[in-house]
Formats: sequence, C-alpha cells, structure tokens
Amino acid sequence: MRCWMRRLFRGLCLLVVISVVLFGLLRIRYRETIRSLAETQVRNSTSDLINDAIDRQIETGNIQYDRVVYFEKDLNGRITALKTNMSEVNRLKTDILNIINDEILALDNSDLGIPLGSLFLPELLSGKGPTIPVHILSIRNSDASFLSNFSEAGINQTLHQLTMSVSVDVSILVLGTTRSFTVTSQVVVAETVIVGQVPDTFLKTGG
Repeated sequence: MRCWMRRLFRGLCLLVVISVVLFGLLRIRYRETIRSLAETQVRNSTSDLINDAIDRQIETGNIQYDRVVYFEKDLNGRITALKTNMSEVNRLKTDILNIINDEILALDNSDLGIPLGSLFLPELLSGKGPTIPVHILSIRNSDASFLSNFSEAGINQTLHQLTMSVSVDVSILVLGTTRSFTVTSQVVVAETVIVGQVPDTFLKTGG
C-alpha cells in the first residue's frame, strides 16, 4: 500500500514538473504570438463597445444633427455658414467617453482569454481548450472628436456627415507582463442633405 502511494506521489510530482517545464517552453516560444492575439482581441472588443455605445446614444436621441450643427442663412434663405455648437459637442464627448470607459473596464475577463486551441491548431480547435487569461488594467487618455465630411448627394445637393472619432489608450496584462496600445474607432453619428450651394464657412462656436 505504501509502495503504491509512493509511486502515485512520484507520478504526481513528475506530472507537475513536466507541466511547469511545458508552460515555461510555451511562454518563451509563443510569448509574442499570445500578446499579439490578446491585443487583437481587446482591440476588437473595445471597438465593438465604442460602436455600440454611440449607436445607443443615437437611438435614444441623445445625438441629433440640429443640436450639434446649425445653419446661418441670408435674407434669401441661402445658407451662408454652418456652425458647430461646441457646448453640445463637449457634453456628448463627456457622456460617451464615460459610458465607453465604464464598459471597457467591465469586460468579462473570461471573454478575453486566449484559448490554447487557437494557438496550436487554429484550423481545427479555434476558440477551444483552456484559456490564457487577459486582464484589462486601465483606460488612459480617452478622447473623442467630431469630424465633418461633405459629399455629393445629387443635383444641387450635398450630404453632410458628422463622424465621431474615439481613441482610447488601453493597458492589458497577459503572461505576467503589461502591454499598452491605442484603440481608435470612427462612427457616423449624424447626417443631413443640404439643398443648394454649400457655404465656405464652417465654424465651431459655443452657441
């Protein structure tokens, strides 16, 4: 009985040693691959969260074209200038960035793990097997800006689109080391068709 217990104990010890050695070899050989996979996964998840957060703001009416941009016209009704309401822009930036930062930090770490099957046999075992954990440590220097774009929409018509560009600096922890990178995403938040000549003036104001 004691002999059997000794053999079992030795077998377990050998298994632990082999596991530690294999993990060390795995860590050395696939370190950069795992980091790249983790970064790609966090980039995709973060970009999806940014797009979803902005889409929800649009659906609930928190982002509206005529709140962000308004026209100045002459006595003949011709548009002479487009002006951006910077107070509304700053409000939207603050609201959306707060939502995005909270949702990114709340990402489930289990959803960010790297399955071993995706590392060794991605053709057959992608997304399967034990996972290497990936943790989001912090969100730094998140920022957003509005971009304006004009394009032809027909005879004497111009499509004006407002695009929100969001950038977020993310730090992650994988295999005991940290990695930092910037995630950027652009989403069209509002648009309108301008009939007539597009004015040369496009101002940012606080009105």
